[in-house]
Order: sequence, then structure tokens, then C-alpha cells
Amino acid sequence: MLILGIETSCDETAAAVVDGRKVKSDVVHSQVALHAEFGGVVPELASRDHLRNIAPVVQEALSKAQTQLAEVDAIAVTNRPGLTGALLMGTQFASALCFATDKPLIGVDHLVGHLLAVFLDFPEVTTPQAPEFPFIGLVASGGHTAIYRVNGPTPQDITELGATRDDAAGEAYDKVAKLLGLGYPGGPIIDRLAQEGDPDAIPLSAPMKERDSLEFSFSGLKSHVARWVRENSPIKNDDTLRNLAASFQRVVVDTLMHKSIAAANREGIPRIVLAGGVSANRSLRERGLLLCQDEGIAFVAPHVRACTDNAAMIAYAGSFLAEQGVDDRGSLSISPRSILPRLTKKRRGERS
Repeated sequence: MLILGIETSCDETAAAVVDGRKVKSDVVHSQVALHAEFGGVVPELASRDHLRNIAPVVQEALSKAQTQLAEVDAIAVTNRPGLTGALLMGTQFASALCFATDKPLIGVDHLVGHLLAVFLDFPEVTTPQAPEFPFIGLVASGGHTAIYRVNGPTPQDITELGATRDDAAGEAYDKVAKLLGLGYPGGPIIDRLAQEGDPDAIPLSAPMKERDSLEFSFSGLKSHVARWVRENSPIKNDDTLRNLAASFQRVVVDTLMHKSIAAANREGIPRIVLAGGVSANRSLRERGLLLCQDEGIAFVAPHVRACTDNAAMIAYAGSFLAEQGVDDRGSLSISPRSILPRLTKKRRGERS
């Protein structure tokens, strides 16, 4: 099934054409430079940039796939979660295309796309072996950090086991990078510095370490870094900065992985799959593999090309809904929140 995917949930305008797992084209227009001076995404600016670029991005995706719009079987578009104005740009454009061409319109939950991105087969890229269902999915990005039980490829097959109570992991990276004057986005910069630092040099407390919970909290860690900087300002040399970056990153990575491993053990599922922008982090991929090997758990990370927001994952996730005959024309709604259900409080509070 040939699916055109459109993604505009935050600060990337993306379009892709996917045939099954095979990615025939994948076009992403990034807004990083637009938002860099503000140290984060400005919703109004993001929406306006989507409006300017969505038509040429979609056209480029069709051209690279050597496909005409008339040849696609359905159009999938992100309709939740995300920035309201940004989501509207994508859903309105996709709706117009579907009504004009009489194609089915498929609304896709952005987080489902991330959880299935590991299955994408990009041309000229070595992709990991596709995991079996069920698996434990860790989504870590600038806007989301959560652990899921993934029994299959559709929303009804996926259940949230625990999520962040405040900052997402990627958001914590950006805020710490801004605090240290490193620039935006913070994740790649801190990851690069951390490779040359000592993660044990500066003691930082791990958030919610002793609690029997699969939920996260990164605001306290960010505050701990801010307090350390105030007490030790000015930072004397680059080695200290590298050590601070490495220490911060080690706490984030270990927190993400220890919670994910706890979820795998609790659910009796010996497979963990990374997803989201933070899953491109080198330390998370390397240390995650080691920690999972120690526990006898399979660890799968998508190719870095599939980690950040892209439309190929939206098209792939939408293909399963299209096979079920879903057509959201005339009924598509948008929401800043995901539709994926959570376990009951009783289940989340059970001890392992």
C-alpha cells in the first residue's frame, strides 16, 4: 500500500512516501535555525513556517518517490499530540488533498509513529532487524518521555506504562544547554561534550531513583545542575564543562534505561526499543545496549535517520489504519495530547 505521510507537529515540516516498510522518499525541512535565537520552539513562528513550506515539501517527496498524487492509496497526517497551530497546518493541507483527489485521510498519533519508526527501511541505509511484538518502547524526545507496552502496530495495541511528570528528557537537555550557554538544540551539543568528559566527576542525584514507579521527573535534575553552576561559577575550563555534560548525561541515560528495564521485567517482555529524537544520543544507544545485555534483554535502536520527527513513520503507522478501512475525512480532529491509554493507577503502583 502506497501512503503519503505528512508531519507538522512541532518544528519540522516533513513529507514522505512509503510502500509497506520501504521508504521511497523522505523530505524534512527543519526550523532549527529559525528558533535557535529563542532557545526553543516559538509556536507562532513554527506555524507560519509550516504554511510557507508544506506545499513544496510534499511536492518534493512525491517527485523523489517518482510518484504522482493520483497513485497513492491514502494520505496519513499527524493530528496529535503537538502544537495546535502546527498540527492545523498539516491536517488542513492533507484534508484538502484528500477531498480534491478522493483519497482516504488517516489521522496518526505522533507517538505511534515514533514507536514504529524502528521498522522503516530507508534506501542505502543499514536498518536494524525489526523487533517482534510485543516490546517495551521508550519514547524520549524534546516533548515526550514515556514507556509503552507495544503489542502491535495500531493505537489499540499500545499502552502507556509511565511518563514524565514534568520536563521531557530532550527538554531537560535544551534547558541545561541554555543554562551553560551552549546553544540550541542542546542534545547533540551536550552529547558531543560528554564523550570527552568523566561522568563520575560531578555528583548529580538521579530523579525518582528509589521509587517503585515507571514515571520520570527531570525538573529536579535541571535544578541540581543550575545550583551547581551557581555555586561553582564561573566554570574554570573546558574540562569542567565536559565533565558536567558527561555527569548530567549519565544520570539521564541511566534513569531512562533503568526504568525501561524495570518495565521489561515487570511486563515479562525481553525486548526494549528506543524511539524519539533523544534515541539518536550516542551514550543512550551504547550504554543502553550494555545495560540490557547485563539483564538478558534485547535492545533495538532505530537508525538515526528514523529517530527525529519525520513523515515516513507517520505514513507507515497510517498504513495499518488504512488497511482497516479508516477514513477521517470530515471527522479529523487535532489535540495537543496523545490518545494512547495509560494503565490504571492500581497496575502502575504494583510492585515488581
